[in-house]
Amino acid sequence: MQLYQLQSKQVFPIGKKEAWDFLSDPKNLAVITPQHMGFHILAGADRPMFQGQVIQYIVKPFPLVSTKWVTEITHVKEGEYFVDEQRFGPYSLWHHKHFLKEVPEGVEMEDVIDYKLPFGFLGQLTHPLLVKKQLQKIFEFRENKLAELFGKVNGKENYLSIRKV
Repeated sequence: MQLYQLQSKQVFPIGKKEAWDFLSDPKNLAVITPQHMGFHILAGADRPMFQGQVIQYIVKPFPLVSTKWVTEITHVKEGEYFVDEQRFGPYSLWHHKHFLKEVPEGVEMEDVIDYKLPFGFLGQLTHPLLVKKQLQKIFEFRENKLAELFGKVNGKENYLSIRKV
């Protein structure tokens, strides 16, 4: 069983409350997802985020491939972090932690995703060729979109890493 981990950190010149209000609204996931992914919320995003919330989406991870994705918000600490876990979807495991931390320049947003691909060895073969590249593109888009919405901090480098764990 091969696990992978994506880690991303970005700093924005906004307050923690503004960042939390944006990130904890499930409808904003569509704003920070590339349009070519055909992301569409089917159900569960009609309330502010809460522990136990189940959200259903349709997403196209690759051209001509559409899948239903169901996540549950399993942990929430208001203004600090939340965790979403895939219940049904394209991964064998998807555990996504979102952290917010005040820093002198504003707020640091950190994502840590532990994931496993289906199909054993065949799934592992697709990781460097397809999955890793797709996740990098998604998080680069997200970084650019958030910078467009909230601004950039000069001299502060963003961080993105995807590795086997």
